[in-house]
Amino acid sequence: MKCSTYMKPLGVLSLALMLSACGSDEDETTEEEGSKQEEVSEESSETEEDSTEETENEAEPLISEADVHNDDSLTALANKSNFLSEDYVPEDLVPVEVPTVLESPEVNQLRQDASSALTEMFNAASEDNITLYARSGYRSYNTQVSLYNNYKDAHGEAEADRFSARPGASEHQTGLAMDVTSESVGLELSEAFGETEEGIWVRENAHRFGFIIRYPEGMEDVTGYMYEPWHLRYLGEELAADVYESGLTYEEYIIESGIDINEG
Repeated sequence: MKCSTYMKPLGVLSLALMLSACGSDEDETTEEEGSKQEEVSEESSETEEDSTEETENEAEPLISEADVHNDDSLTALANKSNFLSEDYVPEDLVPVEVPTVLESPEVNQLRQDASSALTEMFNAASEDNITLYARSGYRSYNTQVSLYNNYKDAHGEAEADRFSARPGASEHQTGLAMDVTSESVGLELSEAFGETEEGIWVRENAHRFGFIIRYPEGMEDVTGYMYEPWHLRYLGEELAADVYESGLTYEEYIIESGIDINEG
């Protein structure tokens, strides 16, 4: 209702009614505007809350390019395109505290975190009536020189490159890799291990303790190496679980994380 500033003489009652109507329209307008402001305020508040939630839910990346190409990092990448320094030796190597196969003190070592995790894994396996053995852990650059050359002489360079890393390209030099085996395969390193009760347990549970099967079956064109169900690589529980759940090889996982897989 629009109220005119000029009104003809009216009775007291009529005038009162008209003034009341004018005031009523103004009050309704004020209430409507107030309601709209409240709605806008609520929407703004909800938007701010959503934005805060999104920020809080943004997970920190589990790996970084700097660490992937850092010899001493738990996430270091060692493969045919990424070589460790010839003089790199982990400073925190310790003897493993699990059943072993070989007598060499060198290969019965891992870095401290990896060794502790291996002990936990072997104990958990034992609780499930699974008996595992550690066969080969840390290997120095010089040990890898000798090992690779022996394989090359015996099988030829092309074949040796399928299952043995060249010096500097071996994960064993990181002190974060361990080859595991069982009595069911004669304590040897065999593809058959992957189909044994022990190998299946390892495949399904290793990630719980921070390890991944580094060279999965059918992925030689990606990893550069044939299927090795015995070769475990320690990455830490969170990252190992994420890689396991992704179904990717470590190389593919790094690429998916937006990191250049090749050394710059």
